[in-house]
Amino acid sequence: MRVYKRPFDLIIIAGAHVFPPTLLIWVVVWLVVPLMIWLADRGPIFYRQQRVGRNGRVFWVWKFRTMVQNADAYGKVWTVDGDERITRVGRFLRRTGLDELPQLINVVRGEMSLVGPRPLATKEQAMLENEMPEFVSRLTVLPGITGLAQLYNKEDDDRSKLEYDMQYVQQMGILMDMKLLFLTVFDVVLRRRDIRTGKEKFN
Repeated sequence: MRVYKRPFDLIIIAGAHVFPPTLLIWVVVWLVVPLMIWLADRGPIFYRQQRVGRNGRVFWVWKFRTMVQNADAYGKVWTVDGDERITRVGRFLRRTGLDELPQLINVVRGEMSLVGPRPLATKEQAMLENEMPEFVSRLTVLPGITGLAQLYNKEDDDRSKLEYDMQYVQQMGILMDMKLLFLTVFDVVLRRRDIRTGKEKFN
């Protein structure tokens, strides 16, 4: 069942970038968003962090930078509601989910899929595996930009995260991926992408 993943991801990415109605949108996103980030403080456009992928493989995930430069120097490891390190542009990007778009690079490289469990920072993954040994089971598939937990676990509860992720692992298929991608676009349009009120979140 999982053999569909790679061709499905590449076809969706390629199609979205060459289909005339969406081509202009992508041109605007890839040009305007980096310009907005750079103009805000003349800092780096991208941010990267080590995340844990399939079978425990560690890789660098790419995102548009949403925090002030050298945010890690402030001593915090994860973001919290009202985090002062998040820039004005960054708040918009997080709210719409546009900060996640550079992860398409990871998808093209085969490190991620469009749909799957969210890749966690190495420290968070290790902490949750220590609390819930079965948490490692979610690493049997490629992590995704969006997924069941990303869409439905609004409280960011760890136990619920695992349950949603395992449900996806067991039921994954083309139809489910198409449905979750559609719902993700719907969320982005309504600007509901990053509204979570649960525990403090790793960056």
